[in-house]
Amino acid sequence: MPTYAAETTSRSAMLESGQIPTRIHVGYTITTGIGNGELKEVVDISQEINAHTFNISSNAQATGIFKVIKPGNIIRNSRGLITDKGLQPDYYSDQRANKEPSLALFDWGKKILTLRHEGKETTEFLAAGTLDRLSLSYHFIFMPQAEVQDKMQTGKLFKLHVTDGRSTQLMRFKISNEKLDTPVGRLNTLVLTKLYDRDDSMRRKIWLAPDYHMIPVRIQSVEKDGLEVDKMIAEINLGYDKPGASCCRR
Repeated sequence: MPTYAAETTSRSAMLESGQIPTRIHVGYTITTGIGNGELKEVVDISQEINAHTFNISSNAQATGIFKVIKPGNIIRNSRGLITDKGLQPDYYSDQRANKEPSLALFDWGKKILTLRHEGKETTEFLAAGTLDRLSLSYHFIFMPQAEVQDKMQTGKLFKLHVTDGRSTQLMRFKISNEKLDTPVGRLNTLVLTKLYDRDDSMRRKIWLAPDYHMIPVRIQSVEKDGLEVDKMIAEINLGYDKPGASCCRR
């Protein structure tokens, strides 16, 4: 089980001390109503002058008959800064098959979010703490421990703005606990269940594993096109900058 630092310890200090992995490589199996697939995601943390940056890459592909129905990969990328509040993206892309990618560009200084989708560009106000769909999944690894202890409690509601490069929604999640059987073992998890919103029909449920630094080990969603998707963890590999540092590599 990972050792959590005292509330006064910053995430930057935890990265430097080796308490948080600087490379996270996870694999998921994907089950849908029309076929199966696989997903590989890599989180890389780099230290620059007076800052830590993150880069998350995600590559999903169909397998079997599903590959005929949904040819091509879904490639997502998110990058930005790690702050003492968690992840702060400055760029997000979502490319499906050979189509032009949807983009979200975050200008935190001017508080402007630029969205590019299907050749059209729009701008909107950038609310504090806004994430993209990819950084949302890994944000909780880097949340301040005091905030985790305060907000991530059973029965509480957690809300934040999330963009997919096409639009932005204020998502509200209810927190619960669950023991989850997975290919890497039976895990204690915190479950974030997205509450229904008339303006956003997409459903989403995220299982986070505290024993694995709050890495998402299962994600269920119903996409805007009605497709039901269930992503289950298949493998977890963690890398640390400090020699000998580890918690849970499998």
